[in-house]
Amino acid sequence: MKPTMLGIIDATSYFESLEDLLVHRSLAAVPIGGRYRLIDFVLSSMVNSGIHSVAIFPKYQYRSLMDHLGSGKNWDLNRKRDGLFFFPAPALEAAQDEVGSFNHFAHHIDYFYRSNQEYAVLATCNTISNINFKPILERHIKIGSDITEVRHQGKALEMYLLKTDLLIDFITNRFETGYTCMRDVVEDLHHSHKVCGYELEGYVSSIECIQGYYETSMEMLTSQCWNSLFLKNAPIYTKVKDEPPTKYTSDSNVTNSMIANGCCVEGTVHRSILSRAVKVGKNSKIENSIIMQKSQIGQNCILEHVILDKDVKIEDNVRLIGDAKKPIVIRKGMIQGALMNS
Repeated sequence: MKPTMLGIIDATSYFESLEDLLVHRSLAAVPIGGRYRLIDFVLSSMVNSGIHSVAIFPKYQYRSLMDHLGSGKNWDLNRKRDGLFFFPAPALEAAQDEVGSFNHFAHHIDYFYRSNQEYAVLATCNTISNINFKPILERHIKIGSDITEVRHQGKALEMYLLKTDLLIDFITNRFETGYTCMRDVVEDLHHSHKVCGYELEGYVSSIECIQGYYETSMEMLTSQCWNSLFLKNAPIYTKVKDEPPTKYTSDSNVTNSMIANGCCVEGTVHRSILSRAVKVGKNSKIENSIIMQKSQIGQNCILEHVILDKDVKIEDNVRLIGDAKKPIVIRKGMIQGALMNS
């Protein structure tokens, strides 16, 4: 019988440098690539690797994440057995002695006891990659490792594989050992566990700041990144929405861009990403920018190196020029007028 894996996604991370995008949502629910959320990549990787039971542990602003995931149907996780599980952090997590993912897991320890998967894969929600966990498990078993730490170019990705029983031991004995998370275990030089590294190939990016988010989004427009992330035999799944095709007028000009469904483009879009239902007015020029869902850009506007969150309205004749190292970020629901720029 083939060994089975349990999927665990730690969605508690929060980075102050991403604050503009985290006011109304958790890190896991941040939109990327026009129609995806950050969590879609690790969740899809788990499903494509034959993992049928996935638990998500969020902490902050998780309403939009719950709305995005739903029953897990889009990831084939709406099952009678196993499936998708959602375990928000309890209020006790705010206490000083209740920090770390192990304490979060401990409040839902029954889930781990009831699972029948021999191995567990732990991952964060902000890694952009298409990962096959099967060869990681095969190597883990072959070399007799207790803990496999997944890395990319020598950098740890806070992604681990270990036996479920061992993970339960870490959770239940956390006060005796002082371990609050898997990183504590791996970095401790005095334990007796065999820790091995596994080097990931292909495209990998961890989103921890606005600049990293912007650069990763722009890299998605390259064929090298696209061919590494979006594979026919291992697709990245997301919430499906039924919307009409994008409308391009005779005056529009679109090059090297990703345009989601339901948009209306009357201006010029170059090397940019437009999410669903975005409107670009006449004679407006969008370049090297990220425009999220339902944002509206008026006529005669110029936007370069800009990130517009959802439902942003840019009035006519607005000029926003950012920098690739420091893009301009407009928060969700804001209105930007020409007089505000003068």
